[in-house]
Amino acid sequence: MKLVSNSFADGQKIPAEFAFGVPDAGQHVALGQNRNPHLVWSEAPAGARSFALVCVDHDVPSKGDDANREGRIIAASLPRIDFFHWVLIDLPAHITSIDAGTLSDRIVPRGKHGPAAAHGARQGVNGYTQWFASDEAMRGDYFGYDGPCPPWNDALPHRYVFTVYALDVERLPLEGRFDGPQALEAMKGRVLAQASLTGRYSLNPGVAV
Repeated sequence: MKLVSNSFADGQKIPAEFAFGVPDAGQHVALGQNRNPHLVWSEAPAGARSFALVCVDHDVPSKGDDANREGRIIAASLPRIDFFHWVLIDLPAHITSIDAGTLSDRIVPRGKHGPAAAHGARQGVNGYTQWFASDEAMRGDYFGYDGPCPPWNDALPHRYVFTVYALDVERLPLEGRFDGPQALEAMKGRVLAQASLTGRYSLNPGVAV
């Protein structure tokens, strides 16, 4: 399979319009347009009955003690964990692309609705659900896509890996609210092929992306 985007090239910087947070000279970070990027996939196996899409940031600091704190730097050597930015399942087999901004085009405090999505697909909750859990103004279930917003003092540029999976079932055995790890677990033994595309992003003006 192949996965490409006209929003950014593989291994290159994700444009700010697709980010949750954008650089701000006065406050380090401001809210972005938060549009989902364009994606198109091809060369899926003939037996594919549905597609699933997952976007993961593999470079989130394993400890948040120094995140976004003046006078502190998050060392590039710090161990990293995963943060899911998008979980989309049950896309019908005839759907092979997603246009930019069609599933997310702004930041929605307390999260976007779900799990139902266009074309009969379903979206899981992303990592912002847990991130904002203690924030009275923002907490809620964040279904679907919400873009990059890495700590502005992180010395490591973050990698955002978009992966499309061709599955041998029309509907994954998940009910109600689900997240990225649950979707990946449900896909085990059902993946016929997959393809990935990686974008990079940083809010640290001293870090090259």
